[in-house]
Amino acid sequence: LQTSQVCKELGKYLNIEVMVSTGGTSLKDDIMRLYQPVHLLAGTPGRILDLTKKGICMLNECSMLIMDEADKLLAPEFQPSVEQLIRYLPASRQLLLFSATFPVTVKDFKQKYLPRPYVINLMDELTLKGITQYYAFVEERQKVHCLNTLFSKLQINQSIIFCNSVNRVELLAKKITELGYSCFYIHAKMLQDHRNRVFHDFRNGACRNLVCTDLFTRGIDIQAVNVVINFDFPKTAETYLHRGWSFWKIWTPWFGGELNHL
Repeated sequence: LQTSQVCKELGKYLNIEVMVSTGGTSLKDDIMRLYQPVHLLAGTPGRILDLTKKGICMLNECSMLIMDEADKLLAPEFQPSVEQLIRYLPASRQLLLFSATFPVTVKDFKQKYLPRPYVINLMDELTLKGITQYYAFVEERQKVHCLNTLFSKLQINQSIIFCNSVNRVELLAKKITELGYSCFYIHAKMLQDHRNRVFHDFRNGACRNLVCTDLFTRGIDIQAVNVVINFDFPKTAETYLHRGWSFWKIWTPWFGGELNHL
């Protein structure tokens, strides 16, 4: 959604019509919109593929496919849809991949579809350079108490708190609210319209804290967020990088007993 907003802002000066299409929203509305001129379509692979298979979205003259967060789009749940979409594009199409991390899936895709690619590397190594990082050794039962302490000690404009499951997101958001702090939550099992509303309200400052799953690690730019808390330790190094990529301070509870600077 943020990417599409930037496209719309730039497009209005270039007379470019931008459309957004994502799963969980009205398919009928998307179909009606595609009867009007569209120069740039921003969306999720599954929804765009669905519209294409129905003969509503015609890609035979689409000269460019841009894959933002390419490592995520080439994960097992999305890659089949992406590869099917490519088959609908003309042979002369251009593929552009953007990602902070380039795992094996991206490299394999590049070898298959980009025989002579131009590679632009904007960093020598994957780090969170410039972001202050801390971790706390705590037992599982002490995590909420540790979180409460952080809330009382830190100067938080807005915070994002990551959990590894939908159930833990909802339970933690409830606990934070019971502690007296304003809190929203967001995860993949919520309806798209509901997620959009929560994101919009949080970005506009309606709430100070947001609990979420890794759904919220990609392409998020909220200037007021100055603290990220990994309530659950991320499962991969790449996930850790993406969780903290756009923010200032990262706190990670760990099993044990003291606060340390990374």
